[in-house]
Amino acid sequence: MNFSSLINLQAEMFLLLIVGAVLRKTNILPGQSKDILTDLVLDLILPCNIVNSFRREFSLETLTSFLVIIIVALAIQVMCYILSRILYNKEEPARRKVFQYCTMASNAGFLGNPIAEGVFGAEGLALASVYLIPQRVVMWSAGLACFTDTGSKKEAFKKATTHPCIIAVYIGMALMISQLPLPEVLGKTIQEVGSCTMPLSMILIGTIFADIPLKGIVTVPVVRFTLIRLGLIPLLSLIGCRIFRVDTLVTAVSVLLAAMPAASTTAILANKYGGDVEFATKCVVFSTLMTLITVPLWCMVL
Repeated sequence: MNFSSLINLQAEMFLLLIVGAVLRKTNILPGQSKDILTDLVLDLILPCNIVNSFRREFSLETLTSFLVIIIVALAIQVMCYILSRILYNKEEPARRKVFQYCTMASNAGFLGNPIAEGVFGAEGLALASVYLIPQRVVMWSAGLACFTDTGSKKEAFKKATTHPCIIAVYIGMALMISQLPLPEVLGKTIQEVGSCTMPLSMILIGTIFADIPLKGIVTVPVVRFTLIRLGLIPLLSLIGCRIFRVDTLVTAVSVLLAAMPAASTTAILANKYGGDVEFATKCVVFSTLMTLITVPLWCMVL
């Protein structure tokens, strides 16, 4: 994908974000619409998009790429976990919880998949879907533990591995490996529903932004975190991939998803478990806005 096309994709996403914010500000989408849109995207739209991304010819090279990106994703999650434990020890507890969680958990589920598809096509989306498996497990296990040590680890693991997006990966891989054709009407329906991923995801993020006061969002701690999340983590990921001579496309997808902003769930968990909600919101908003600059830069590097 050339640079001009990438800029157009970023502009399209930004305009969709504005649409979501306007719809929320004018109350066309009421407050509860955020929960409805979140469930719709995560439980239907995105899973359909993931399943459709696997509907292609299967080869040994494809299976190798999936295994490699799983290993790379695991290594990146281990690195993020280590960084979360050593970088924020001097922070106050409420803010430290936020730092640790959003260092381990990015918004790759919402932003990463549409960007990977836009930049690398269906193959990139399939790789991105596999990449997200370890992150989803970490988000609901070690990530959740950042805010609370209570709760069953078994339940957290179950929640992660039975997430609709993960189930979609299982189904998609089964279809690809078996090369089982779907009835035309079913395949077309899945494709059409999945094509709504980027518009609805960005509109949803826009509705979230609309309810957030932007005054005082740019602070030293927020900027420092954003540099770690959007700069240091993908840089270390790129260096590791280059050292071990990982396939070019696997490297590009892995680094691009490692460069995603703080997870939107950060503020929700901070509110529920006594974290710094205002700071969590600022981290999510500012790091997301900065991807409009950093994602094109990383794509140029890759």
